[in-house]
Amino acid sequence: MQRVTGIGGIFFKAADPKGLGAWYREHLGLDVAGWGGAVFQWGGPGSPHGATVWSPFAQDTGYMTPGSASFMVNFRVADLDALLAALRAEGCHVLDRTETSEQGKFGWVIDPEGNKVELWEPASGQ
Repeated sequence: MQRVTGIGGIFFKAADPKGLGAWYREHLGLDVAGWGGAVFQWGGPGSPHGATVWSPFAQDTGYMTPGSASFMVNFRVADLDALLAALRAEGCHVLDRTETSEQGKFGWVIDPEGNKVELWEPASGQ
């Protein structure tokens, strides 16, 4: 079974997400959008197309809970349901909920050091 196919996003807590986004825009040239993050498109002829999101979150966000870190990595996966079942069978701490939206399906696992890891199966065509 294919597991991770790429990095879908890097999310992290920041004391001033808007100010930090402005710094990255000015000094590193990131195309920070109005919603506060940047999207890097990748792929080309002969390789899969996709995107990786860079996004600072407010310091008090609960999105990374129950993880203990100030960041979260989102990994693209080929088959979320199969991967979550395999992780459970392997004894991993898989959260008991998933979400489906126009972007695709999402699930989460907590790694051995307490970091919340987001798993994302993109919607068809992404």
